[in-house]
Amino acid sequence: MKVINIVGARPNFMKVAPLHRAFTLFPDINSLIVHTGQHYDFRMSGIFFEQLQLPEPDYFLGVSNGSQAQQTAAIMVAFEKVLLIEKPDIVLVVGDVNSTLACALVAVKMHIPVVHVEAGLRSGDRKMPEEINRIVTDAIADQLFVTEKSAVCNLLRENISPEKIHFVGNVMIDSLLHCLNQVTEDARQRVRQNEYILMTMHRPANVDNAVVMLEIANMIRRLSALHPIIFPIHPRTLKSLEAQGLLHDLKKIKNLEITEPQGHREFLTLINNASLVITDSGGIQEETTFLKVPCITLRDSTERPITVEAGTNHLLPDWNAQSVVELARKIMGGHCKKGQIPELWDGCAADRIVTILREKYINSYVCAGKRQPSDLK
Repeated sequence: MKVINIVGARPNFMKVAPLHRAFTLFPDINSLIVHTGQHYDFRMSGIFFEQLQLPEPDYFLGVSNGSQAQQTAAIMVAFEKVLLIEKPDIVLVVGDVNSTLACALVAVKMHIPVVHVEAGLRSGDRKMPEEINRIVTDAIADQLFVTEKSAVCNLLRENISPEKIHFVGNVMIDSLLHCLNQVTEDARQRVRQNEYILMTMHRPANVDNAVVMLEIANMIRRLSALHPIIFPIHPRTLKSLEAQGLLHDLKKIKNLEITEPQGHREFLTLINNASLVITDSGGIQEETTFLKVPCITLRDSTERPITVEAGTNHLLPDWNAQSVVELARKIMGGHCKKGQIPELWDGCAADRIVTILREKYINSYVCAGKRQPSDLK
């Protein structure tokens, strides 16, 4: 069986890595990786391949810049050529980025089964490009693997056949455990020296809005008066701060450390040793929940409700600098959620997925007499 795994943005690498490792344990599976190029600088992608022990991509499509439509269309055109050459048995997509939707659309139009890992998540906010990508990908996918039970309910509500839906756990946690095992004690000790807040911000609704960016800068100034802040800055956020003339003043703040985007291993170490994380990310909500680190998510909604209901995540809609500071004071003062690790977030999600795919696309195919086992390579 030949599987093409799609990666484009850095969260994809964390989800595909454990799957690729699990695929390669079986001689009857040929696992290929296609990198669309959606994240194209080394800090946003290259270092992740190194640290997650992913091989060099079999194909690099080199599609990066452009609007939502331009990027999606360019990926589709480039990926079609790969499918015509490779003729895979499965195309596996993860998450909710443009690469996910684009490659799923091309595959289904060419009658190639699509597998969606991290399916069924819904924020309820269709202004988010990711929400549209999730809904459309799930509607056309042949097999859907979900991380939490709310995702099962979402898919059933959208009339997805129950036979397609598999609750398997979270491959992000597979990668988290794999990388944490590689973190040296020296690296842990370096970030334990000070109590600090870790912050990330990258979503267009926050960083592309001049008014919101002023409020973010105000929030940073006020929080830094209470605790040190480490802020690994996304290229999009850096560009926005520079355009608004905010970066120069922020760099003068004594208690604020602005860094480049971190490798996965380094960033997990920062999360694991933080007193609080403030973010607008999706995956970080999951990582903080697993590591039982308090998190404040600056968004109106979340597609990962389990992190709020059972985990350590505090969703803060309609936020402003004052509301963030007040909640941060409360959390840093010890009034925070204890949190529980969600069901099946145990580091074995990739193994469950591969077992199901082998049963559906190898064992059942051979039993039907359509191919010999020796052909499925």
